[in-house]
Amino acid sequence: MQALATIVDWHAQLARLLDHLRSLLLLLTRVWVSWQFLKSGWLKATNWDVTLELFRSEYRVPLLSPSLAAWLGTFGELFFPALLICGLFTRAAALGLFAVNAFAVVSYWHVLGKPGFEAALGQHVLWGFMITVIAIFGAGAISLDRLSGGRQHH
Repeated sequence: MQALATIVDWHAQLARLLDHLRSLLLLLTRVWVSWQFLKSGWLKATNWDVTLELFRSEYRVPLLSPSLAAWLGTFGELFFPALLICGLFTRAAALGLFAVNAFAVVSYWHVLGKPGFEAALGQHVLWGFMITVIAIFGAGAISLDRLSGGRQHH
């Protein structure tokens, strides 16, 4: 019984030690996933004619006109990541970026859903998972949300 108590105590100490890394991990997750979308949004914004043509001919965004989809997609890929990097309105920004990612998968499913594109689809799944972690756990201590007095759960 003493051995079990020792293991439980050791595990609790390990948990306390790892808890100190939570905010750093959340910051790195926010920056990494944001960078992926910022690159894409910047490419769209700086090559607008190409972007519009892709939304007209290649991407199949449901419910929206190609030009509106291009504008909203580009805006979402630039605006939500900027908020995430700063850790400002983090949970709402994460949900917005999740929607952008989901629309990208739906709009490009005719390619991503084919055999041979599992890695590309896997990237979107990974980003969706990372964004979900941010939405659920928040920005952590290294954020403008924390400085502004936003609620943080641990």
